[in-house]
Amino acid sequence: MTTTATPPTTRPAAAARPRGGDALAGTGTLLRFNLRRDRIRIPVWVLALFLGTLSTLSSLKQSYPDAEDRASTAETLDSPAGLAMSGPGRYLDDYNYGSMMGHQMLGFVVVLVGLMSVLMIARHTRAEEETGRAELVRAAVVGRHAHLTAALATAALTNVLLGLLLALGLGGAGGSGITWSGSLLYGAAHTVTGLVFAAVAAVTVQITGHSRGASGMALAVIGVAYALRAAGDVGSGVLSWLSPIGWAQRTYVYVDDRWWPLLLALAFAAALTATAYVLSTRRDVGAGLRATRQGRATATNSLLQPLGFALRLHRGMLFGFCAGLFVMGAMYGSILGDVEDMIEDIAELREAVQQLGGATIAESFASTVMIVLAVVASVHVVLATLRPRAEESAGRAEPLLSTALSRARWVGSHLVVATAGGVLVLAAAGLGFGVLGASATGDEGFLPDLLVGALVYAPALWVTAGAAVALYGWVPRAAPAAWLLPVYAFVVGYLGQLLSFPGWMSNLSPFGHVPQLPAEDLRWTPLLLLTAVAAGLVALGLAGFRRRDLETK
Repeated sequence: MTTTATPPTTRPAAAARPRGGDALAGTGTLLRFNLRRDRIRIPVWVLALFLGTLSTLSSLKQSYPDAEDRASTAETLDSPAGLAMSGPGRYLDDYNYGSMMGHQMLGFVVVLVGLMSVLMIARHTRAEEETGRAELVRAAVVGRHAHLTAALATAALTNVLLGLLLALGLGGAGGSGITWSGSLLYGAAHTVTGLVFAAVAAVTVQITGHSRGASGMALAVIGVAYALRAAGDVGSGVLSWLSPIGWAQRTYVYVDDRWWPLLLALAFAAALTATAYVLSTRRDVGAGLRATRQGRATATNSLLQPLGFALRLHRGMLFGFCAGLFVMGAMYGSILGDVEDMIEDIAELREAVQQLGGATIAESFASTVMIVLAVVASVHVVLATLRPRAEESAGRAEPLLSTALSRARWVGSHLVVATAGGVLVLAAAGLGFGVLGASATGDEGFLPDLLVGALVYAPALWVTAGAAVALYGWVPRAAPAAWLLPVYAFVVGYLGQLLSFPGWMSNLSPFGHVPQLPAEDLRWTPLLLLTAVAAGLVALGLAGFRRRDLETK
């Protein structure tokens, strides 16, 4: 009798899964993937900041070749307006090229570094969860913390690269006061500040379930940090120590070369990063810590209309920008009353004010600050205008447009919210600036003056929105280029007055054609021309969107 032995059943090998303690599995692969995705974005950001810094140093050498010229500039900047726009007065003691870079450029460039870091973290974390890609990736051998760690590593490598280039570029360029030790500290200050704001974004992406909301909260932190730095440099220095931007400038690079404020920034970044990891364990993938409210059983009539639905999508960001700009304007307004007393002995600045046609010091300071507030408001306009691009890329636009809803009406609803919302954000900034400015100066007339001074920038915001729509309508892949307008306006409007940029550079920006109230008289012609240009760009963008195919999923 023959018996046949049945071989034991062999179970298929289970897919390897990360062990309970291996929460970082797959981080290296995700890091390489992030670098591959950002192979264009990272070089553009780094080279733009690097070349912009070197070109500014070259401009300083050409504009101020003599020590007497630099000393005169230092005396002019030793005022509330100058210190708020640049940095602490310690840099003014020996105003060489090194101290000029630390005083005029450091606080400005680290804001852009923070913007770069925030957008990078949101792109590689919350945006991945929002689109559902993170959940698919984590179904493989990927640890819970891999996405966040890879995003932070991507931001860290980018900031380290930028810091090294700045150190080598400035050290090699040389000049009066430019030393290698100071250049290393200058580059390190940018790197560490970028790490701080990357950690801020790592926390905000845990709070909300939407990438735009997370980016908006982190950008609001940057705005508050900048305002605290400015208020601290003008008044009590304590406020500057509450700001990561203030810590970077308190290194007194090329003057005292103090490294220890960067240790404070690193400790703060580490604490925020640890907080982000802890918070990430208290939520589900794709969700935020802030619970989503249960909606109504049936939609309201407003949600059934394109405009009402667009307003619902944008309202969180709109309210956030309004609150942030109101606070930012109020912080600048609180120091408005001390402007004239602090510069009464500076002859150069008095002469400059006389050339403004009778404007007071407070009015000239307010008109300069208003440019900064308007450019920050334009950030909201670009974000809101480009929302249709995000909806199309995520595949949500195609089902909507397969109904009776026209393309022009769909894009137009987002555009109305962007342009009208921009006016509201300007009004909030002007109101905060005016209320505190009137209180600080005792002049009630500042409230309407500053409110109108903010609102006159509305046509410039509309041109910015029109440029974004035109790019989205015809070349959707190039839509992010709309950010060049706010960035350029900030560079020319902020640094142009300090570095005496030629007038044609200001004319290339829509913000450069707006009358600077309250230091100047109101002129309607440029505002009407800007409005006409905006209308033309919008019509151009809508025509392009009607002609091209949708991105399908």
